[in-house]
Amino acid sequence: MTPDFDELVGQDVERAERERLRHVHELLVTAGPPAELPPNIEAGPTLAMTLGKPKKPMHRRVALLAAAIVVLALAFLGGYLAGNDGSGIARGETMELAGTKVAPDALASLRLSAADTSGNLPMTLTATGLPKLREGWYYEVYLVRNGKIFAPCGWFVSKGADHGIDVTLNAPYDLEPKDSWVVAKQNWHSRTPGPVVLRPTTSA
Repeated sequence: MTPDFDELVGQDVERAERERLRHVHELLVTAGPPAELPPNIEAGPTLAMTLGKPKKPMHRRVALLAAAIVVLALAFLGGYLAGNDGSGIARGETMELAGTKVAPDALASLRLSAADTSGNLPMTLTATGLPKLREGWYYEVYLVRNGKIFAPCGWFVSKGADHGIDVTLNAPYDLEPKDSWVVAKQNWHSRTPGPVVLRPTTSA
C-alpha cells in the first residue's frame, strides 16, 4: 500500500518545499521497495565465519624473523671488524706487559686506540718500575712481527723506578695478525734495538 503524500507531509509546509518533497515522494513510489537481503547476510556474521578468516602464513613470519637476525649479526660483525684488526690486541683494549731480567720490577699496559683519519694508530703506554737510565740512553717501544722487532713506535725517558709513566705513542703501520709490542732500552748511538725490558705477559 502506497502512503498518501498529504497524510505524510501535512498542510503546514510552504509551497516550494511541498513541491520538492512531492517530487521525492513520487520517485520513491516509482522505485518501489528495496530488494530483500539474502538470509546469510541478514543474519550477520557467525562465530564460524570469524574464526575461518585466513591468517598470515606462518612461513612469512618466520622469514621476517630470520631476516632480522641476519641484519643484527651483520651489524655485530661489522662492529667487531672495525674494532679488531687481527692483531693480538683489539683497538680499544689493553695489552699487559711485564719486566724482563733487565727490569724485573717493571710493569706496563699498552692501550691501542682507533686509527685517525690519516691511518695512524695512537697508543697509550702506562708503566711503573722502569729505572732511570744513564745519559745517552732512553726507552723505545717497538712493533713486533713474526717474533722479531719490526719497527719503532716512539720513545720516552723515566725519572726512576718509583715514578709512573703515562705517554702517548703512535703506530703508523698497517697491522697484521699476531703483531705485538715490546719496550727496549736504547742507546742514542746505536742503530739496532737494545735489550728488551718489557714484553707481553701472554703471546699474541
